[in-house]
Amino acid sequence: MEKINCDNYLEHLIETYGNLVFSICYKLVQSYFDAEDLAQDTFLSAYKNLTNFDGKNEKAWVCKIATNKCLDYLKRAGRNVIPTEDTYFNELHCNKPSPEEYVLETDIKQKLYELCSQLKSPYQEVALDYFYYEKEISEIVKLSGKNIKTIQTQVYRAKIMLRKLWRKE
Repeated sequence: MEKINCDNYLEHLIETYGNLVFSICYKLVQSYFDAEDLAQDTFLSAYKNLTNFDGKNEKAWVCKIATNKCLDYLKRAGRNVIPTEDTYFNELHCNKPSPEEYVLETDIKQKLYELCSQLKSPYQEVALDYFYYEKEISEIVKLSGKNIKTIQTQVYRAKIMLRKLWRKE
């Protein structure tokens, strides 16, 4: 990169990419004030590293700095949180559903199975595989040997049929 006036170039970067950098930071950290600080850190880091910048694709360069600043911040923030006794057990996540959630989920799954079983072939098989067994379309294509567009259409139509059956009940 040729000799440039670093102050003018920094102004150019801030003027051109300020909103973009702030948006990236805000989207990643979900805090307005932290995003402001991280955007400022991004441009400070860009200023310090101008001599290492090759001058190509400055937008990608600034966005990468912003992303890395945010990721570093999130890593640090995660390690700095020390739960208090009150919040520890509330924040402790259990992979098992509560008894109420289990009963509701089981009831809904059973109802879904019954509705899928009411459909005529080939929609019944596709609906069971896609909605009940939660298989990917690509997986259903491999198992059935049918064209992907055929399976996509059958899933779409089965969804409409299931929606109508669900409303009836």
